[in-house]
Parts: sequence; C-alpha cells; structure tokens
Amino acid sequence: MNPAVLSQARKDFIQELIDTGTLAISDKGIASNADRGSRASRVVALHLAENLGVPVRQKLAGQTAGSNFENAVGTFLRTTIRSMAAVQPGNWFVDVVGSSHRASHVARYEPYLHLGDLAVEIENKPTLAAVLGNSYSIAPDILVTRDAYSDEALNAELEFVDEQAGLLSPMRASNTQPSSSRFLHAVVSCKFTMRSDRAQNTRSEALNLIRNRKGRAPHIIAITAEPMISRIASLALGTGDIDMVYHAALPELRKAVHEAGSEDAKEILEMLVHGRRLRDISDMPLDLIS
Repeated sequence: MNPAVLSQARKDFIQELIDTGTLAISDKGIASNADRGSRASRVVALHLAENLGVPVRQKLAGQTAGSNFENAVGTFLRTTIRSMAAVQPGNWFVDVVGSSHRASHVARYEPYLHLGDLAVEIENKPTLAAVLGNSYSIAPDILVTRDAYSDEALNAELEFVDEQAGLLSPMRASNTQPSSSRFLHAVVSCKFTMRSDRAQNTRSEALNLIRNRKGRAPHIIAITAEPMISRIASLALGTGDIDMVYHAALPELRKAVHEAGSEDAKEILEMLVHGRRLRDISDMPLDLIS
C-alpha cells in the first residue's frame, strides 16, 4: 500500500534536506544543525541525525543551509496544500520569498495593501521613517496566499451574491482590482537553527503582522530544525504572537531527547507538545485549513 500524501510529503521533505546536504554529519561526528560550542546541542543533534538516517558529508555554509531549508518547507507546503482541495477549495499559492525585497512582499496582499502606499510615502519623505521606526517592516520567509472568490464560485450551488449586497468585502473578487485580489493566508518563518536573537526577531515580526493588518490576521507560524529544546522553548512558550511552532522532525527529536537529553530538556519538550505549542511539520497543512 502506498503511503498517504502527507506521510510521503514528510518523507520527501526529510530526504530533500539530506540530499542537499542541509542535514549532514561531519567526519568529526557533528551534525549540521548542532551548535559546536554546546555539548548538549552536539549530542542531541547527532542522535536526531542518526534517527533520520543522515549520512556523513561536508557541512554547508549557514546561509546556504537556511535557504535550502526554506525551499524544502516551501516544496512540502505546495505538495500538501494542493492535495487538500476537497476541504480547502480555491486557488492557493506558496511563495518562498528569499532574501531580496522581503519587506515589500506582504504589501501585495490583503490585509496589508496599505503598507505599499506607506512605503511610497516613506520613500518620498524619509523623515517619516524616523517617526515610524520599523513597526511597519515585515520580512517573511514563506507566504501562503489565496485568490479571492469569483462570483461564479460563490454562486456555484445557489445564487449567493448579486449586485445588491456584499459589495465591500475583498473576499469577493469583483469588489477588488485584479492586482489586489489575493489574500495572505499564512506567514511562515523558517529558522533552520535558532540562536538567542532569532526568537525575538520572529516575535517582533509576528507582532508587526498583527498590528499592521486591516482585516483578519493571517496564520503566523514558525518552523525550525533546532535540536536544543531550551532554544525552541524561547520561541514556542507563551501566546499572543505566534500561532504555533513546528519542528522539521518532531518524533525523531523526541526520541533523540529521550535517548540523550537532560531531564530538564525531556520535561520542557513534553510540556511544549502537550501544551499545544510545538508540533511536527506534518501537522502544519492541517492547521492551515482554517
């Protein structure tokens, strides 16, 4: 029997990380996602890599690994979201933004179209930047967007809309310009590994998304391959900014921590999982249905 789409997509995701050298073990026995300066990180990361069947090979540069990680997550989301048309109809798009002009991307979609006008004003009047600071700056890694509904789609089973009502909602494509008829459904922050400043950067961008919207906020999520539970917890703990944190290989991480982690790490990891703050990448497409 062939595996389900979600199971196969997860397997392909892990294999892509291995094939590109993003996940690797050096000839000194150090996994590519480990912090060389932390023994706890090295030990757990090595167990995690071995649980995933990662081979020994040369480690990639940090920036290349981060870019490969973003691309692998993007491929995983395209595959899975496209396969859920029965429960999530419509035209869906997954864009890996990359490092070029990240901050301008969200302004192309509802509910952030006004940020494009704001950027023009700031360019014309640089003194505005000193007043606003970076509170309007949002630099995502991956965007999940969808088209507004056409009247044909809305009236497919019965005449739901006409020219008398529902004339302002941007969810109805006929109410918008073609260039602005797409919605930002989810923003994904990808952190192959996490260091002290990265959790705060992600939280700040999440709060900017919440504060600057004119409409419903998109899903705001983060995914990492970090082996250190304390670093994952720095992002996952708490509520109010990030919907959920996902791990690239949560079952394998739990096994690695059980095998080689400290008692504190085991306790915190289970608290994050059972406290509904940490899930596996395979849970992400299901969480994005709503």
